[in-house]
Amino acid sequence: MPSRQASPTTSLRASLPIHLPEPLIMSKALAIDAFLAAPGPILDVRSPGEYGHGHIPGAIEFSLFSDEERAQVGICYKQQGRSAAVELGFAIAGPKFADFIARARILAPDQQLRLHCWRGGMRSGGMAWVLEMAGFQVITLEGGYKAFRRWVRRVLAQPRQLLVLGGMTGTAKTDTLLALAAQGAQVVDLEGLAHHRGSSYGGLGMPPQPSTEHFENLIAWQWATLSPHHPVWIEAESRRIGTCRVPDQLFRQMQAAPLLEVRRSLPERLNSLVRLYGDADPQALIAATERIRKRLGGQRTQDAIKLIRQGALKEAFAILLTYYDRAYQYDLDRRQQTITPLDVVGLSPAEVAHRLRQRAKGLPGHGLAATTLVP
Repeated sequence: MPSRQASPTTSLRASLPIHLPEPLIMSKALAIDAFLAAPGPILDVRSPGEYGHGHIPGAIEFSLFSDEERAQVGICYKQQGRSAAVELGFAIAGPKFADFIARARILAPDQQLRLHCWRGGMRSGGMAWVLEMAGFQVITLEGGYKAFRRWVRRVLAQPRQLLVLGGMTGTAKTDTLLALAAQGAQVVDLEGLAHHRGSSYGGLGMPPQPSTEHFENLIAWQWATLSPHHPVWIEAESRRIGTCRVPDQLFRQMQAAPLLEVRRSLPERLNSLVRLYGDADPQALIAATERIRKRLGGQRTQDAIKLIRQGALKEAFAILLTYYDRAYQYDLDRRQQTITPLDVVGLSPAEVAHRLRQRAKGLPGHGLAATTLVP
């Protein structure tokens, strides 16, 4: 029988040229699925920059080192070796130990918590030792955040019975998705997760976008909760939503799924766009219009900008839709899967959601495609 691998805390203690006392309670390392199911808040001890680029959804930033301190330790490791880097790490982090413990008591009043670093090594081992000495029950993640990223890719490869909601710009698709969710349907709001509505104007009034890596994390986190036995509604999107790229595994499933296309009148669509962007900064609207100048055409761009400056947004959006409608129709014509049109003129999002659910019952398989089982 192979010997059990030493925990990060044990490895840390063995690497030091000084004696450290035994903690009151030894931490245990769990594989990713068991780690995610375990009790207690998740503390991410990586640097702020690493955390900001991508993290386990719901995990709390609990950095052992700042970005600058992490760089110093890394340089020391390369130039002087492991032991010197460990000593430098303790010299940097040591004065923070009391603050770490005090904050952990607030975050985990029952003294049960989970923590991880990048690879399940020295940083999580060091923080686990500190908190164990203070009486916490600590669970660490085998393989660290890298193991979670492998979990993300595995989850996103799992097929679901997708139903894609399509429709031209201004047909209130996001409101319809929210209505579907309110009626108990399974929904993934990609634009909500990406903090972007998908067009050149999609970032207006939205929070900063996550990195593509964290966007994938957020999708996988929700994807894992979805039943494979019931349909999942998702809005038709291009490969990129602002700066976020839709994962390839998911995009293939979306392309293979049936599409239900909601159709509204032009006046309804223009009113919807005015409600959505009417309070936006005119200069931001103009900048977004400039970004599509080549595709919209020089004269149309100038006309739209002039109308925006005059506050005539409905007329400006009518010009912009000449481009967006053409682009939408081009994408629609390229689809090879079932397209089911649905006239929803004059209907509320809740009424549209009800009709969509009724219409979807007649679609064979609800879009489950065996060909999407691609890692």
